[in-house]
Amino acid sequence: MFLATGCYAGRVPVAPGTVGSLVAFPIVYALTFCPWPMAMAAVVLMALAAVWIAGQAERQLAHRDPGSVVIDEIVGMCVALLAIPLTLTTGLAGFLLFRLFDIVKPQPIRFFDRRLDGGWGIVMDDVAAGIAANIVLRIGIWLWPKMLTVF
Repeated sequence: MFLATGCYAGRVPVAPGTVGSLVAFPIVYALTFCPWPMAMAAVVLMALAAVWIAGQAERQLAHRDPGSVVIDEIVGMCVALLAIPLTLTTGLAGFLLFRLFDIVKPQPIRFFDRRLDGGWGIVMDDVAAGIAANIVLRIGIWLWPKMLTVF
């Protein structure tokens, strides 16, 4: 439960998913020191571990996709900022984009949320939201390269 709740960040009474997303920043920062293939491998391994951890937590709590389980948000944020140069601006933009996609769940993100069960359903919609955020953030950086030098 400690890992599933992001060091108990998911147990906060208000917006546990948002708090869980913020917990990812030290991991995201550490990943910036890795070559991107190594960072990608680490995120894939984290996602696979998160599927198992989230599935176990869901069974223990006897509730589908419990709000206190935020390991999926942590992985989703790592995907959102994977191989993106980290600045205050890109970090904030990645966070906001990820939360937007995670909350609104446009297709195909909604597909993963509704069609997959257990840990796969808990984690994969956040991975999809992270991919969408990463793509939009890359487009934003391409359109506004100063985003990389602001802050």
